Amino acid sequence: MHELLERRRGARSMGLNVVQCHGCFDIVHPGHIRHLRQAKSHGDILLVSITGDSCYAKRGGAPLIPEDLRAENLAELDCVDWVYIDQHGTAEEVLKQVEPDVYIKGKEYEHNEDPRFLAERKAVEEAGGRVVFSSGDVIFSSTALIGTLERSADPYHARLKQLVSEPSLDGSQLNALISQFRGKQMLVVGESIVDVYVHCDQPEVASESPVMTLRPLRRVQYDGGAAIIARHAAALGARPVLLTGLPQSPEAEALRKRLMQEGVRVESVRTDVALAQKQRFLVGPQKVMKLNMLEPIVLDALRQDELVARAEELSRGMDACVIADFGNGLLSPTVVERLCGAVRGNVRTLSGDVSGRKSALLSFKGVDLLCPSEREARDALRCFEESVPAVAWRLMQETGCRNTMLTMGGDGLIAFEELPDARQVGEEYRSRVRGQHVPALSGYPVDPLGCGDALLAAATLTMCCGGSVLAAAMLGSLSAAVQAQRLGNIAVSAGDLRAALVRVMSAKLAVGTGGIGGGAGGLEGLLRGEASAAAPVEQASTAGLVGRGAGA
Repeated sequence: MHELLERRRGARSMGLNVVQCHGCFDIVHPGHIRHLRQAKSHGDILLVSITGDSCYAKRGGAPLIPEDLRAENLAELDCVDWVYIDQHGTAEEVLKQVEPDVYIKGKEYEHNEDPRFLAERKAVEEAGGRVVFSSGDVIFSSTALIGTLERSADPYHARLKQLVSEPSLDGSQLNALISQFRGKQMLVVGESIVDVYVHCDQPEVASESPVMTLRPLRRVQYDGGAAIIARHAAALGARPVLLTGLPQSPEAEALRKRLMQEGVRVESVRTDVALAQKQRFLVGPQKVMKLNMLEPIVLDALRQDELVARAEELSRGMDACVIADFGNGLLSPTVVERLCGAVRGNVRTLSGDVSGRKSALLSFKGVDLLCPSEREARDALRCFEESVPAVAWRLMQETGCRNTMLTMGGDGLIAFEELPDARQVGEEYRSRVRGQHVPALSGYPVDPLGCGDALLAAATLTMCCGGSVLAAAMLGSLSAAVQAQRLGNIAVSAGDLRAALVRVMSAKLAVGTGGIGGGAGGLEGLLRGEASAAAPVEQASTAGLVGRGAGA
């Protein structure tokens, strides 16, 4: 503390404003990065105080990452100037001594009446400081966020090293889980889509007006929507049944035959619109235009009843069920809620996912796993300023779901699980969820189409086989990484998943010895950015790591 206060006095003498954030920062994920970047914009020097290990012991728990490593991880970020390990239960004491000019708390604290937070607020304001509620800008384009991450000391490799050291992510255990996929029975309910890639020659500008002219060379057709989820499950070794809406048409019959040839049994209710088709026009590997040929599906009350009854019947004896709402009308919010209630008692694992803003995300009641994107979750909840963990907790509260994976595009995903007694009333200050960040494992993606579907299928099967949420997130992310390396929607097989796992385990050896290029597979192509060893402790210290241990 003495060294920290000396630095504080020096900053004050130079007229520099000190901004302080406080928290556990057990796993530093992209949501934290946003929060810290926004905090730094409110002043000149950013101090991050973290809760020490001894405070966890007093509460009967323990952090995933020891305090020294948590401090070093934060010190590596270019937006963080000072890091202090606080051995008190709250930030009140350090706030009284440091007297920051600005104290930043997440937006979710704006109306928090917990006495511990009110004491922190009083300490800041009595010293003439300000309390600002901000969770950071929600950046749906990952460019700015990636820039911050890449300027830090190789956080992707550092996070990978942490992940592969987790007991539940032992390579042999993950391989055993993949082997257990075989024979698992899974019901998939949702709309089927046909994805068409139209490959064109180099565009020209039309003579009559400045519009792009494309000449199609060839068309390639892929199964999409719920159909590709079922195909992923079959390729991974499961025995899926697809319950979908299909018209009486040659295109629908062709889809049915293709799926049956790939090991997917198809059951359907009749719809009165053409099979949904999405056309993407490409020049080389680059998509230049997308054309959605979709007519909204409208089911009358009798067909809705039929869909729910068929789902309940088919789910009997199943191991898992996936309900996927692609926003085209087959699954209204009421139907989604009825489906969840109908199959919940028949399966071990019930998962759900949505696509787009017209989805029924909040109707997935009582599921085991939800896998929306961060944007889809924020849109559904109308939460645009809260922190990522706060959004996850709101979603889990609204739906009764105990696990959720918020996907973040090129920044990977954060897997949240509910902590014991999280729903206890009257403890507004306590943490409700535990988040684990899994970075994107495909360094140079070719095509993002279908990555979420690949993730959902693998993650659901993992949880169905008794795997942890973190194991499900890892195998799901690996499946998505395999998918991202391909052009078009192609099913990921168990062999593909094992090969990707071998590459990550090889990367574990490379990271553990300080190198990152050698070994079978290495890290090349797995993680974003150029390979470089994690910064040593001495470098982290010069970045502003202060206050190691109690009373420092």
